[in-house]
Amino acid sequence: MSNATMEPVVGTPTSKKEQMSRYFQFLLILMAGGAIYPLLYLRQNFEVSILEVFNITTSELGSYYSALGVMYMVCYLPSGWLADKFSPRLLITFSMAATGGLGLWFASVPSKAVLPYIFLGWGLAAGLTFWASLIKGVKMLASKNEQGRFFGILDGGRGLVEAVLATIAIGLFAYAIETNGESTTVALKQVIYMYAYTCLTLAVVIFLFFNNKNEVEEEKAERQGTLIGNLKFLASIPELWLVAGVIFCGYQLFWATYSFSAYMQQSYEISAVTAGFITVAKLWMRPIGGIGAGFLGDRFRIENVLALSLLGSSIGLLLMIALPDMQSITLLLALVLLIGVLTYAIRGLYWAILDGCDVPAHVTGLAVGIISLIAYTPDIFLPMINGYLAEKYEGLTVYHLYFGYIAVMGVIGTIACLKLKQMIDAKQGA
Repeated sequence: MSNATMEPVVGTPTSKKEQMSRYFQFLLILMAGGAIYPLLYLRQNFEVSILEVFNITTSELGSYYSALGVMYMVCYLPSGWLADKFSPRLLITFSMAATGGLGLWFASVPSKAVLPYIFLGWGLAAGLTFWASLIKGVKMLASKNEQGRFFGILDGGRGLVEAVLATIAIGLFAYAIETNGESTTVALKQVIYMYAYTCLTLAVVIFLFFNNKNEVEEEKAERQGTLIGNLKFLASIPELWLVAGVIFCGYQLFWATYSFSAYMQQSYEISAVTAGFITVAKLWMRPIGGIGAGFLGDRFRIENVLALSLLGSSIGLLLMIALPDMQSITLLLALVLLIGVLTYAIRGLYWAILDGCDVPAHVTGLAVGIISLIAYTPDIFLPMINGYLAEKYEGLTVYHLYFGYIAVMGVIGTIACLKLKQMIDAKQGA
């Protein structure tokens, strides 16, 4: 960012106008982050319908998401480099436009041969030109004592945008099928079009209204060292590796929630619409979990709140395994909402712990890229694990093994988070 924009990192803006400008930039980033990913992860609420409409298997769908994850992995480091060098206005505009355009192609229900290319394109749009610029932008906009709340509001606000869009999507889907008597294909296409046009609209809004004065442009004097030198410097920060480990574990807990819709339809034999309404209700927990955890983190320390959320989510997943024997829809809803609050609290906080690593501003984007390269590898292997279990086992056993594994990773993440807290305290002489 320009020097003027980066002032909030070291102090409070000197005028109300600067404050409002800072919040406006944050709002634009938040809206983009809330609209871009629901289209990519449409399976969260419509997995069974996607399998039916596109005539694919769970294993094939998993392979597409693995391809998406591979593209993320390829893009994370260059994404960090781009975020340190170029304008977020152009990077984010391209991401939103490309995602929406590919969504229109996806809505045409192309053949199986085309689907991998669409997912690879989504990976490019949401990885190379979007992710690191999003995280770095928020970190730079937040002052030292606002990291928890800004990242919490980012994830909670993104969740609010996502929940509103998902509510509209479920409403469109239900209206098309139950009121108009349309086929699942027609109903799903309406949902995809809604998400795609939302992304395209935001691309135009961000291009026209994002403040050019606040673009990410580091001063030449701050661009110290070569790319290799900066990578070596970042690799020498031990806390950075623990941050990557915490996010690696926490992200898997969130991935488990993508399978809740299909799990509920199989274990409780409820309709796709009912399962969809429950998962959408979970989405409404995101503002509560993200924003609430952000403020709690700034007050009671980010690492403490994050560790409790990681442990609580792990216990919740273990309860999900046992719950079908109770056959209580009310208890199921309560547990899904609880896990939702906790996993969104995790997402709202785990990037805020980066501030404890004291990473210089001119390599923050690169640090985000390095961490993401490690932390988001579940995008590659979790769909493969899910697909493998679906082929080797039957029925609810697949979900029990899958949720059990992720619960264990959540416990490991809890331990890593507490270790990070210990290292930061030692570094600061606390």
